[in-house]
Amino acid sequence: MVTDIVLAPELQSIAAKVKAGERISDADCLTLFEKASLGFVGSLANSIKERLHGDKVYFNRNFHIEPTNVCVFSCNFCSYSRLYANKEEGWELTIQQMLDMVKKYDGKPVTEVHIVGGVHPKMDLNFFADLLKQIKAHRPELHIKAFTAVEYDYMFRKAKLSVEEGLKFLIEAGLDSIPGGGAEIFHPEIRQKICADKVDADGWLKIHETAHQLGLHSNATMLYGHIEHYTHRVDHMRRLRELQDKTKGFNTFIPLKFRNMDNDMSNIAESTHIEDMRLYAIARIYLDNFPHLKAYWPMLGRQQAQLSLSFGVDDIDGTIDDTTKIYSMAGSEELNPSMSTADLVSLIRQAKREPVERDTLYNEIQNFGKTGAINSPELN
Repeated sequence: MVTDIVLAPELQSIAAKVKAGERISDADCLTLFEKASLGFVGSLANSIKERLHGDKVYFNRNFHIEPTNVCVFSCNFCSYSRLYANKEEGWELTIQQMLDMVKKYDGKPVTEVHIVGGVHPKMDLNFFADLLKQIKAHRPELHIKAFTAVEYDYMFRKAKLSVEEGLKFLIEAGLDSIPGGGAEIFHPEIRQKICADKVDADGWLKIHETAHQLGLHSNATMLYGHIEHYTHRVDHMRRLRELQDKTKGFNTFIPLKFRNMDNDMSNIAESTHIEDMRLYAIARIYLDNFPHLKAYWPMLGRQQAQLSLSFGVDDIDGTIDDTTKIYSMAGSEELNPSMSTADLVSLIRQAKREPVERDTLYNEIQNFGKTGAINSPELN
């Protein structure tokens, strides 16, 4: 697992814990960030990944709907949104336009629609409930993963409903699970500087905890590589690990790399690829109660997403089909993020891994194996 090089005693202790399947502490996690080499954390993370999932790497067939990029909030890191005062610079989709996007996939084997966007004051709880109902009426089996905690917080407060009441209302309309966006960095020292006006850490965690209590699964994210320090990353992951101990409701953790194009933090250099891989590996080691670790390929780029499969990652999201602008507008390598199923299978096989199509809740749909034809029509 770890080569026979001479290691500092604290790193030897961490390696022994991982080998024994024991939880590492916050102090251990900080030590990994401050003192461990890429090879060391990569080896440990890969051993955990293979213990959990063998050589399997998961993906799904999905597409995104982004109802609007008009937003009442002004997050410094965001290249995507346009303030409501300047809404003519953005887009606002009608329910019919979004339903037409769903209908474009009629007859295609997609399993999930992912719906997130800006916080628009006219797109309220009833508007989105109507959208969910119409999607379910048209395609009942399509899994709807929708809205970040930031969107929920605004919707529920405007509707004068509790988190539980609001979520129950949307579940009845067709909501199936919740994405992990809006977490950014939980620590108030950083959150106040980069996204002061939107829901705080306690609010984000409460929404996800309530969702879990109501039977919904969700994901969790962390925006890294800007003005945060290692201690802020550890604090963020600790809060997630504590909630997961309590609810077991998170499916996957998704580190999201800060991209610096066309936003108020463009003066900050982006993290290096080495730092990206170190973070993925350390997250896999620390978040021992999260079943999955995802590298979101439209954000990282497909080559780096492929590399992450050697650093604890077991999921690279889905086909996307050029339906998201969030990271391309921030300077991601993927200006038109779309991969066919054949592309994903090939990418995973090139990393000597085993491609497995999953649904949103990680039920296996098809194992494509490490070898075989990938030019059949159903893979496109």
